[in-house]
Formats: sequence, C-alpha cells, structure tokens
Amino acid sequence: MSKHELAVKLLADEYWWGGRVADGRSMPFGHALHRVDLSSAHLGNQACPLLISSKGRFVWSETSFEFRFEDGWLSLQSHGDELITGEGYGTLKGVFRHVSRTFFPPAPAIPEPLLFTAPQYNLWIELLYEPTQEKVLQYAQDVLASGMPPGVIMIDDNWHEPYGNWRFHSGRFPDPKAMVRELHRMGFKVMLWVCPFVSPDSPAFRELEPSGLLLKGSDGQTAIRQWWNGYSAVLDCTNPDTVNWLHAQLDRLQADYGIDGFKLDAGDNEFYEAGDQSYAASTPNGQCEAWARVGLKYPLNEYRACWRLAGQPLVQRLKDKSHEWSGNGLDALIPDGLAQGLMGYAYNCPDMIGGGEFLSFTTSRLDAELFVRYAQCSALFPMMQFSAAPWRILDKEHLGYCVDAAKLHARMGGEIVALAEHAARTGEPIMRHMAYEFPNEGMETVQDQFMLGSDWLVAPALKKGMRVREVVFPAGIWDGDDGSVVHGPTKQAVPVPLGRLPHYRKRMPQSHME
Repeated sequence: MSKHELAVKLLADEYWWGGRVADGRSMPFGHALHRVDLSSAHLGNQACPLLISSKGRFVWSETSFEFRFEDGWLSLQSHGDELITGEGYGTLKGVFRHVSRTFFPPAPAIPEPLLFTAPQYNLWIELLYEPTQEKVLQYAQDVLASGMPPGVIMIDDNWHEPYGNWRFHSGRFPDPKAMVRELHRMGFKVMLWVCPFVSPDSPAFRELEPSGLLLKGSDGQTAIRQWWNGYSAVLDCTNPDTVNWLHAQLDRLQADYGIDGFKLDAGDNEFYEAGDQSYAASTPNGQCEAWARVGLKYPLNEYRACWRLAGQPLVQRLKDKSHEWSGNGLDALIPDGLAQGLMGYAYNCPDMIGGGEFLSFTTSRLDAELFVRYAQCSALFPMMQFSAAPWRILDKEHLGYCVDAAKLHARMGGEIVALAEHAARTGEPIMRHMAYEFPNEGMETVQDQFMLGSDWLVAPALKKGMRVREVVFPAGIWDGDDGSVVHGPTKQAVPVPLGRLPHYRKRMPQSHME
C-alpha cells in the first residue's frame, strides 16, 4: 500500500479541527502535541479523513491517514490515496463549505423530521437487557403523564431472538403489532435496535454462513469476534447479498408490525481486522462505512460509529457519556458535537440525558443537578434524547426543569427542521462553532457555548453549583431568553439559576427587516 507524506507549517494563530469526533475536547489542534492514526480505533464515535483550519486551509484523503501536531508543524502520512491540500478559503466557514461541496456534497434529504421536533426516548438505561411489551408501553405512558411531548421511542437491545435473528422474542413481546399500534396512537414513532453481529449456531448463522454472507478472518474461516455482548459472527456488508438479506429482515419488521425505523448500533472499526476476507476488498474503516450505508434506506435511523459518509441523511449520536460533570460526561457534549458538525455530520445528537454509560449511572450516585444540566445542554442541539426516566429518579422540582427543556426543544422544532433542510442543500452544520459564524473575533477556543444556525447563541451551565457563567457575545445585538438585551462584542457574567438555559437570538439589522 502506497504512503504519501506531507508537512505543513502552521500559521500564526491558526487552529485546526477534524479526524475523530471523540477528540472534540482536544480541539482545536495546533497549539499542543496531538497525534492520531485514523486507521486505528475511533474511540466509539464518528471519524472523517479531513482536517480544516481557521485560516481557510484543509487536508483531505479518500483513505485514512496519520497526523501529528507538534512544534508549529502538522505532519501527515497517508496509508492509501494521496493527501489533498488547499488554502485560500479565508475562514473556517469558507473552507468547510468548499470541502463539503467538493468531497462530501450533501444528499438532498433529511432524516425523519420527528427526530428534530420532539425528544427521543431510548429505553436502554431503564430496561437494559430486559425489555418487555408491558414495560415499553408503561414508559411511553409515563412520558405523557410527566408532561413531555411524544416523540421517537427506541426499543434497545434484546427485544429479539439471538443476534442476527431479527424477530420479536415471543415471551417478552407477545403481541408486538398491538404494542406498536398503541404507541402510534399515543403519538410516538418506534425504532428497534439492530447490530451487524450474528449469534453462532443460530438459525440466521446457519442460513448465512454457507451463503458466504459473513465476514471471514485472514485464515479464510468465518470470523468470530468479541464485542460487548460476547462472541459473534459479523455481517459482511461489502456484499450486496448481505445487505439485501438484512434489508429484507428490517423491511419485514416494518410491514408486519409497523416499525418506523432502526437504531443501527456497533459497526465500530475495532471489531474488524486488517487481514479480514470480505466480498469486496476493504479495511476496518471500510467495513464501518459499509455498515453505515445500510441505514440510508431508512429515514428514521441512528448511528454511533461512522467512517466518512458526511453529508448523508444519517443521524449521528455521540458515544456513550458518563454520569459525571467532567472526564467523558457533560463537559464533552458541546466539544464533540461541534466536531461532528465540522466533519460534515450535520444531523447530530448528544448522548442520552444524564449519560448512556449504564455502569456509571446508578441511583446511588445520582446527581439531580447534573441530570438537569444534561437536559438543558441537549435541548438546543439538533436532537435531544432521554433514557433514564426523569419522572422516576428526580423530585418534582428537578423533573419540572427537564420537562421545560423538552418543551423548549419542541417549540424550536420548526426552526431546527428548517436548519436541517438548509444542511441538506448546503452541507452546513446545524450546531455551529462560534468561530464558524464569527471569524476574526477570537472565538476559536470557545468550547462551552455554540450557535444553533446563524441566529441562536446557546450557553448552558456546565459545572456543578454554577449559578453565574461568562458568555462571550460576538458583534451584534442579542435578545436573551430572560428579557435581557446585550450589545456585542462583549463578555458578560450572566445568571444561570438551575431552571435556566441561557440562549440569545441575534437581532436582525433594521435594513434586513424592511
């Protein structure tokens, strides 16, 4: 395999983004040692062979590359195709729009609009590996009883027979068609969790293995891989017959039961090996991309791991976060979300409110304030997703703040859908870095606030006990949710009582209103 090397001298006050979404807290790059090999693990999230800078420069490759920032230089080595560079695009926005048009032009479609206009409700934290028809319906009833709007409800792992055998488990779901019908009546759309794994010695395995639809290891034997739920065979999604087989299973679920869409989990490049034998020559990253392409058929979809495919109508959720203020918790939502947008993953979703890492999320260490701030931080992302039931774990006051956050998201739903439609035309992020909208105003290192489109500045409280926070306001007049009016550019300490998510709308110039 050919290698291409490149050394780029960094400019004064130049900042870079790209590579792996899970490195969001380390971005922007350029002012500290940072090195990444994009052919290795993506740390449980999306990645893209792209780097872009605040000075309008970029590096792109069709295949993975290694990069290193050190001592004023960016050093790169490609493991395949050449490294393509460009400059002269002025700003972060200018260079992003160029690379979007050139390398991953947006598909003219958006995911299911309900994903943007109402909260999502994932049953993982509440039900774990024991979902039942009765428990699913009870959760949905509790959503409505708490005052939250209905949205997409996701039935997670173990609703099914052995992995790869995508049929409702008859003991846990005696009448799934009636269940889905009732959920629809209540105003929900229904997603089912699926993955690319197949339990050995199951009916699906015995069907797929002799047909050559499963991935083979370097020894030519069917690969059995360890993942978080044990050992399984793996679908070879570079094979069109494999994809057709899987689509047939998912289409049957839609036709027979009225299922609306699918959460397509796993597919991380770490579950594949460089020597694997597949239908089409591929790499671990290529298999990750092939799994992501499976979901393009379904407007109601969700992914957590992806390689390339920026600009496509795929929902990209952040990797599992912990129930903690810092480390891989609330502090990571905005930096990682901004990284998603700057890599072309416009339809992004934070992790489950309160944290989706169930081992770190127990009622014995529940922090009610943290849960509320998670909900507020998520409320003006393009999407928000509950899992742990706030009506079960919170008192009336803290529950009320979460209901307020959910209702705020629903009120903003029309504007968020309009931004999603804009992304489908232009490729631009919905959730935007401050430096994207306001170049040359010293915003490059701001990681704790963001823009929703061009008009809304969102500045959540992100630290325990915080009741005042500093907000950086760019040039313009900003109308606050609390009735305040701020004239930028300025920095101001603003009150953040527990019930408040500070958000400000940029006032349109008078000439634009006439």
